[in-house]
Formats: sequence, C-alpha cells, structure tokens
Amino acid sequence: MNLSDSQTGGAGPRRVSATEAVLAHLRAAIERGEYAIGDKLPSEAELCRTLEVSRPVLRESLRALQTMGLTVSRTGRGTFVVADSVEDPTFGDYAARDLMEVRRHVEIPVAGYAARRRTPENLDRMAHLLDRMERETDTTVWVAMDALFHLAVAEAARNPVFRRVIEEIRDALARQSAFLNELGDRREQSDREHRAILDALAGGSERDAVAAMTHHLDRVETTLTDIVRPAPHPDRPQEV
Repeated sequence: MNLSDSQTGGAGPRRVSATEAVLAHLRAAIERGEYAIGDKLPSEAELCRTLEVSRPVLRESLRALQTMGLTVSRTGRGTFVVADSVEDPTFGDYAARDLMEVRRHVEIPVAGYAARRRTPENLDRMAHLLDRMERETDTTVWVAMDALFHLAVAEAARNPVFRRVIEEIRDALARQSAFLNELGDRREQSDREHRAILDALAGGSERDAVAAMTHHLDRVETTLTDIVRPAPHPDRPQEV
C-alpha cells in the first residue's frame, strides 16, 4: 500500500495530503473492527513500512487519532485503541464542542468591543502578526502566531478579563489550529479571514468586526465537523 509523502489525488475539490490518507486508512480500520478496543496498533516502523510513508507523516496521523479519542499512546508500550467511533476531539484540556461554544460567546463580542476601542498600537501589532503569518513557512510557528492574533484581538478590546479568558485557552487554540491545518488545509483560508477581521477593526465598525469573527468561527467549525464526521463504509448503507 502506497500512501507516500506526496499528495494523493482524490475525487473531492482538493487534493488529500499523505497525513490525511494515513489517518483515513487507520481510522477506517478501527471503525471496521480490524483493530478492536484494547488492541495495540502495529509499531511505527511496521506501519511506515506497510503504508510506505515517512515517520513524521505517520506520527501526525497517530496524533490525530489520539485527538479524535480513538487511541491513546502509552509511553514505552505503544498506541492502543480505546474507542471505535469519534465522539468529540480534545484539544489539550478541552473538548472541541466546549471550546467552540466558548469561542463563540467570547470572541465574537470581543471583536465588536475591539472595533470600538482598538488603538493604533493594537492595529500595528495585529498587522505585523498577519504579515509574518502570511510569509511563514514553518507550520508550528504559524500556529503559535495564530493563537497570538486572537489574543491580540482580545487585548484590543481593552478588558483584562477577556484577555485572561483567551490566554487560558491559548494552548487549546494552537492545538485546534494545528489539527485543522494539517487535516483540513485551513491555513490560507485562515489568513484571509484574519485579514478581514483586521480590516473591520481598522475601519472601526462593530458590526463588520462581529460579522468577520462570526464567519471565521463558522469556517473553523465547518472544517472541524468535516474532519470528524464518520466516513461511510462501502459495506454499510448510508442513512437518508
């Protein structure tokens, strides 16, 4: 089986990365029961050899399986299956559903306050971050700056409580961003959405800022849903 590091073609609107292909393969095997709950997955070396992928690609896929709640990694022992269906991914200490609920209730009104209260210094900081993000080639660095951008919006709202809330979930935001970028090809879209948020803040329009942040979070949630929605099996009738 060849799921090489180069991108593999698909019938969808975009090409599928090797990491996505490996994840889909392993996830389907777990959901079909080829690896039952309690089973240990083959070693990394064996999986790399069988799937013909590099270790970094495999490790990204294994991390995604764990984020989805399908597996758990036990130091020195390997990766074990703990569930046969995806319920709700976890990013750090927070379930995806809980994280998105809080983000909508906090970041959308925060954007409105930021449009009214931002200073030139706030706008300069956000513009500098976006300029760097659009040029950045290291995904890990980009993910960290993504979380910093959302923190900068909270700072522009000039309410320390908002900043503290975003600071509290900052690690989860970064983990979610990394997950969506690797498996949902979100980076370029995020850059455009962030730029729209900044433009609205610079224009001082509370309505536009709220709309831009709402659109951004809508797209985040849609991509997340697309990734974790159980894939239909060829031998299983689809619900209508």
